[in-house]
Amino acid sequence: MDLPTPRGALTPDRPLADLTWLRVGGPADWVFQPADLDDLAGFLAALDPGVAVFAMGVGSNLIVRDGGLRGVVIRLGRGFNAIRVEGRRVIAGAAALDAQVARRAAEAGIDLTFLRTIPGAIGGAVRMNAGCYGSYVADHLISARAVTRDGAVVTLGREALNFAYRHSDLPEGWVIAEATFEGAAGNPEALAQRMATQLQKRDETQPVRERSAGSTFRNPAGFSSTGRADDVHDLKAWKVIDAAGLRGARRGGAQMSEKHPNFLINTGGASAADLEGLGEAVRKRVFQHSGIELEWEIMRVGEPAPGESSQADQE
Repeated sequence: MDLPTPRGALTPDRPLADLTWLRVGGPADWVFQPADLDDLAGFLAALDPGVAVFAMGVGSNLIVRDGGLRGVVIRLGRGFNAIRVEGRRVIAGAAALDAQVARRAAEAGIDLTFLRTIPGAIGGAVRMNAGCYGSYVADHLISARAVTRDGAVVTLGREALNFAYRHSDLPEGWVIAEATFEGAAGNPEALAQRMATQLQKRDETQPVRERSAGSTFRNPAGFSSTGRADDVHDLKAWKVIDAAGLRGARRGGAQMSEKHPNFLINTGGASAADLEGLGEAVRKRVFQHSGIELEWEIMRVGEPAPGESSQADQE
C-alpha cells in the first residue's frame, strides 16, 4: 500500500490492544498520528480514496476485534489537545480529555460539569453525543471543526450533526479536530464541588478500577430522537440485564460486572471474541427474558482472528 509521507508518525502493523481500555484487539495496517491540523488534512487529501480510515480516540468505548483493522487508524495527540476559554465558550481539541475540559471550564466559571465523569476525549464525545446526569453534548455544542475524507477542513453546526441518543451523523472517515462548547455561568467552587460529588457517586456504583469500556449497552427506552434530558424515563440497561440473572456472567476472561451489570470487564486474559461473545449472549438472554433488544453502546470494529467467525455471527 502506497501512503502519503506526512510530518507526523506513521506506523505499520501497529498493535491496538494497548491503546484501548479493554486491552484487546489485533493490529491496524497503519496508525497515523498527525503533527497538526494541516498535516492531517494533507494526509487525507493525498490518501487513496479506497483506503478505509478510522478515527480512534483513547479507546475508552471500543472493542477492536482480534484480527485487527484494515486501513489507516488516525489517532490524534498533542497537536489536538489544547483547551482555551473565550467568554462563556470553551474551545477544545479533539484529543483533550473530557474530564480536563470539565475542570478547565469550571475554573473559568463555566458549567460543563457533565463531562467530568465521561471517559474518553472530546472527539469521541461529539461523535457519540456523550452525556451524563441529564446533559448531553447536543445541549452545549456550538460547532465542531472536522477534516473530511478528502482532506477539506469544515465547520459543522449542531444541526448538521443531527444529534440523537448516543449518535451523530458525522460521515464515515471524517475526523473531528476541535469543538466549541458553551455553558451556563457558575461559581467555580460550587462547580468543583458538584464534580467531586459526581465522582464519588461514580466510584460507589461503577467498577472504575477494572478494565472496562464504560456502559456496554444503550438504555433500551426512554429517549426520543433528540436524546435530551426531558426525554428520560426509568428503563435502564443494567436493570434488564440484572433481571435476566446476568450480573457477574462470564465467558473466558470476560465478565459482566458484579458491581454494575451493564459494565463489560476484562478480568485478565480476555480476547475481543470473549468480550463480544459475552455481550451477544447477554443480548440474547435479555431478549428471551423480557422481549427487550439491547443495542451496543460500545463500538466494535475490525475483523475476527484468522479462521474465526465473528462472535456476533456465532450467537
